[in-house]
Amino acid sequence: MARNGTADLAFVNGRVYTMDAARRWAGGVAVREGRIVAVGIDAEVRELIGPGTNVVDLGGRMLLPGFQDAHIHAAASGLEMLRCNLSDAYSLPEYERIVRDYAAAHPDDAWIVGSGWSMDVFPSGNPPKEPLDGVVADRPVRLWSRDGHSVWVNSRALEIAGVTRDTPDPADGWIVRAEDREPAGTLHEGAIDLVERHVPEPSAEDRIDGLRTAQTYLHSLGITAWQDAIVGGHDPTFDTYVSFARSGELTARVVGALWWDRHRGLEQVEDLIELRERSLAGRFRATSVKIMQDGVIENLTAAVLEPYLDADGRPTGNRGKSFVDPEELKSVVTRLDAEGFQVHVHAIGERAVREALDGIEMARQTNGPNDHRHHIAHIQVIHPDDLPRFRELGVVANAQPLWAVNEGQMLHLTIPFLGAERSSWQYPFGSLVRSGATLAMGSDWAVSSPNPLWEMHVAVHRTAPSAYEYGGGTGEPFLPDERIDLPTALAGFTINSAYVNHLDHLTGSIEVGKRADLAVLDRDLFEHPVEEIADASVILTFVDGERVYDAEGPA
Repeated sequence: MARNGTADLAFVNGRVYTMDAARRWAGGVAVREGRIVAVGIDAEVRELIGPGTNVVDLGGRMLLPGFQDAHIHAAASGLEMLRCNLSDAYSLPEYERIVRDYAAAHPDDAWIVGSGWSMDVFPSGNPPKEPLDGVVADRPVRLWSRDGHSVWVNSRALEIAGVTRDTPDPADGWIVRAEDREPAGTLHEGAIDLVERHVPEPSAEDRIDGLRTAQTYLHSLGITAWQDAIVGGHDPTFDTYVSFARSGELTARVVGALWWDRHRGLEQVEDLIELRERSLAGRFRATSVKIMQDGVIENLTAAVLEPYLDADGRPTGNRGKSFVDPEELKSVVTRLDAEGFQVHVHAIGERAVREALDGIEMARQTNGPNDHRHHIAHIQVIHPDDLPRFRELGVVANAQPLWAVNEGQMLHLTIPFLGAERSSWQYPFGSLVRSGATLAMGSDWAVSSPNPLWEMHVAVHRTAPSAYEYGGGTGEPFLPDERIDLPTALAGFTINSAYVNHLDHLTGSIEVGKRADLAVLDRDLFEHPVEEIADASVILTFVDGERVYDAEGPA
C-alpha cells in the first residue's frame, strides 16, 4: 500500500468490493491525483488522511468500481429525452396524451419526433396511423419504437415521404399494410429510411444538449464509462462526441462504435480509419465498428436457422434477414480485424450469432490471434452448438439482461413465433459463463433502462424489477437455469465491460494504480435478498476522483 504523502480523497468505514481477480473486500480506499493509492482495512487508509483530504464516511455502505455499459446509445437517447418521450408510458391512451401535449407545447416544430413506444401494446406489434392522425393531423409525426427497429408514423408523414400502396418494400425492411395495401402506419427496419430522410436533422447544439443530458443521467446511475453502439452513419453523433470531449465536458470514458454501412462495401474501411484517427479527443475514441447483422424477433427480421411460426404455430417461409451476406461478413470482419478495429456485431437470432462467430473465426484463421476483443451484442437466441465457440474464439458475449423476463413482448411477440425449443435458448447467461465465455453487459438504452442495478437484478433473479414500466408479464422467473450469481453480474457491468472497452488497465476494479472511477451504493448488495437488488440506488459517483454525481445535490 502506498504511503508517500496524504490522500486527496479517502473512503472509510465502508464495504469495498474491489472486483479484482480474487474478488477481495476492503474497508477503505485512498485516492491521490485521480489515482487509487491505497486499498485496505479502514485503519490503514486513515493513515493517509491529512488536513486537506476529502473524507467520505461510507457508513457501512458499498463502494464499487464505476459501472460501465458495453452497449448503449447514450447521445441519441439523451436527445430523445428532450423530445416526445414515450418510454415511461405503456398504453395507447397514454401515448396519445403525451403526443398531444408535446405537439401543443411545441407549435413551431415542423415535425413531431420522439421514441419509446412498446410493440406489445399493439396487435402484432404494429401501431396504426389513425390514433396519431387523431391527435396531430396538420404536421408529420415520427416515433421510434423502444427497440429502435420500427417507427410509428401518421398519414402526414407518409404523404410527405411519398409512401403509398404502390411503394415496394425495401430489401432490408417492410411497410406494414392494411387490407387494401395502403400503408398502415408502421415501418420496420430499412423501410424506416423512406420517412427518416425527410425528418429535419437536429442542430449541433441540440445534439450537445442531448449528450450532456445523457451523461448527467448515466452518472446518476453510477455509470462512468460506456461504448456507444452507433457513432456515425444514420446516427451522426461522431462530431458531437468529439466536440464534447475537446471542450472538456465529457467526464465519462467513451468508446464509439463507428457504423458499418451495409449498403457499401470494403471501400468504406479507409473512411473508418480516418474517423478513428480523428476521434482521439479527451476521454473519447472511436476504435470499434458496429455491424448490424439482423433485426429483431418482434418484427420477424432477426435471422433464425429454422422458419418462424405463424399465429397458429405452423412454420412459415420466413427465416428473418441477414443484413450483411454471411460470406461478405467474413471478408468484412477479417479486413476490420486486420486494420486493428474491434468488431461489435448486433446479432439477435441464432443464425445471426452463428454468422458473426463464423466471421470472427475467419479473421482469426487469416490474421492470427490479437487483442481486439471482438464482441457480439444482444445474443438473444444462441444455438447450443455455438455456446462453446465464444470461449474458443475469444469472443465476448455482450448481454442486455433486462430483456430476459416474462413480460408482454416476450410472451406475445417472441415465444409464439419461435416455438418451445428455440425459446428455451434465449439469453443463456448461465450457459455462457459455464462454457467459459467472458460475459459483459450493457443496456441498449433507450431500448431499455440503463440502470445497471435493474439489469443485474434480472441477470441474477430472471424476473422484472418491481418498478419496471412494461407490464403484461407472469411474474415467474424466465428460464431460471440461466441465472447467474451476483459477483458474475457485477463483473459484467464493471471489469468485463472495462475489458471490452480496453479500459481494464485503468478502471473496472478497485486496485492500487487504477483511476478512481467509483460508485457508492446506499447498501451492501450482498446483505440483501437477490429480489431486492433493483431497490438499491447510487448516491455518489466519481471519475478520476472527482465527484460527478451526488444524490444530495449538485456534484
